[in-house]
Amino acid sequence: MSAFVSYVLHGLAVGSGFALLAGGIIIIYRVTRVVNLAQGTFAVLAAFMTTTLLGSRLPHGLAELLATLVAALAGGLAGLVAVGKRGTTPQASLIATLGLAILGYAVEILAWGDEPRSFSGLDGSLELAGVEFPKQYVLVVGVTLAVFALLELFFERTYAGKAMSACASNPYAATLVGISVVRMALFAFVLAGALGGLAGVLLTPLTPLSYDSDLSLFVNGFAAAILAGLKRPVLALGGGLLLGVAQALVAGYAKASYQSMLALLLTLAILVVQGARRPALHAFED
Repeated sequence: MSAFVSYVLHGLAVGSGFALLAGGIIIIYRVTRVVNLAQGTFAVLAAFMTTTLLGSRLPHGLAELLATLVAALAGGLAGLVAVGKRGTTPQASLIATLGLAILGYAVEILAWGDEPRSFSGLDGSLELAGVEFPKQYVLVVGVTLAVFALLELFFERTYAGKAMSACASNPYAATLVGISVVRMALFAFVLAGALGGLAGVLLTPLTPLSYDSDLSLFVNGFAAAILAGLKRPVLALGGGLLLGVAQALVAGYAKASYQSMLALLLTLAILVVQGARRPALHAFED
């Protein structure tokens, strides 16, 4: 029983990071209909930047905040390349994000090398049901819950959030009422960059990241986004936590190498089911 609780707690912490990545993927997809293949790059960039800032004797908290802001800036630059020009097709934007992800590989290797990097999180541990777990778990889950609560308020209560939702629902109608779809798309990339960066700085104390970790982070984030139906960012929280716990249980009771396979299988299964349902729905409508 103690092993099961330990696996679940670890899965909730790691799944929170997946949820943040998924939230960024969903925000960009809703506004632009583009899957940002560079989402994992923002996480790795923020993680590496945090190690550099901490090495420069900046205190914890400030270093993570600055690194997250750097990731948000990188998201804005990625948005300029991918969707900054009016009339860019989703297919062209998708290819642009792939190129940016590859460029991120090169930049990270040149700046930080190819060795995995990590840094310390919260010191100490807590106990639940006779199981000790790091305080970092509580920080990761708590920050993630707070971020998704703020995101929900942002989309429901602010003009910018409502404008982004309008672009997601009907870009043409949004343009008619004076909303700049390109501007909202760029803001979506900035917000996704911040969420990816936050995921990176929260997860790195739990598991070291290397320059090629962005691929596995994207796969897990995309799987969580698919579990959420690519609809609302807040739904990514459930998808990420579910995936994180499932992977932790698979790693604990089977093999750790099956974790990435689980994310891929879940993604493929959901896509196949959705693809099979659409023709049936069209036939029913006809």
